[in-house]
Order: sequence, then structure tokens, then C-alpha cells
Amino acid sequence: MKRFFVATLRATVSRAMPYVARLTRPLTMGVRAMVLDGEGHVCLIRHSYVAGWHMPGGAIEPGETASEALARELWEETGLAIQGTPELFGLYLNRRWSARDHVAVYIIRAFERTNHRPDPREIIDVGFFPLDALPEGTTGPTRRRLAEVLERHEPTPHW
Repeated sequence: MKRFFVATLRATVSRAMPYVARLTRPLTMGVRAMVLDGEGHVCLIRHSYVAGWHMPGGAIEPGETASEALARELWEETGLAIQGTPELFGLYLNRRWSARDHVAVYIIRAFERTNHRPDPREIIDVGFFPLDALPEGTTGPTRRRLAEVLERHEPTPHW
């Protein structure tokens, strides 16, 4: 009887662990697109709900791959469609939101402009800017990622 009880308890705990982990140690994951054109410009956006100029991106939704989230977020926020395969540059811990929030940065050099316009309730401005003349208010993380990619600065593990 004791063996049966222990085996049942182990099986129950084993099935419950993924749910307990989600409640006690939730991991969040997002993507950012470093979109570079062939003329030395980078695509940046301004959100309505957070200050500064950022690389386009956002959360990976349940059931979505990082690549799918990247394509969706880029299209929603800029109207750009990815051509080819983006290059995964790095994975960063973003302590601003939680101790378990991570951001994957992808480099995109091939894209197509579409007729889609971002929702102005979320995105208030989109533009391509010269790499040597970024707009005032470009965020620190955006500047650091650009320096890591373009100036070959040592990547840091934190956003």
C-alpha cells in the first residue's frame, strides 16, 4: 500500500511541477529587430506608452516561435516584412521588468516595405535614421546593441 501511495504521489507531483514552476518562476521572452538598410540607417520606433526610440519588437505570445513573433511585431510596428532569415545576435536578461525577462535580438538586413501602417494608439513614430546621427532619446539598450553589432563592442548579458 505504501509503494502505491508513494508512486501515485510522485506521478501527481511530476505532472504538477510545470504548473507550479509557471506560477513561482515565470519566464518571459521578447524579441527586438535591428533592421539595417544598405545605406547605413537603422529602423527605430517610438511607443505611445514608453519614452524613447527603440528597436521594433515585443513579447513572444504563447504557442509562437521567436521567429514568428519577430515577423509579427516588425510588421505590426513598422509595416516591414522580413525577407530571408534574420540573424540571431544575442539573448539578454532584462532586469527592468523582472529577474526572468529575456530579450532576443535579431539582425535584419533584407526586408520589404508594405502598405501596412502601425496602430497610432501604440506606435507614434517610425523612421530610418543614420547610424551616426540617432535621434535624441534613443534608449541606452538600443545604443548598446548597435555598438555591439556595428562597432564590435563586447556584448553584455544584460539589456
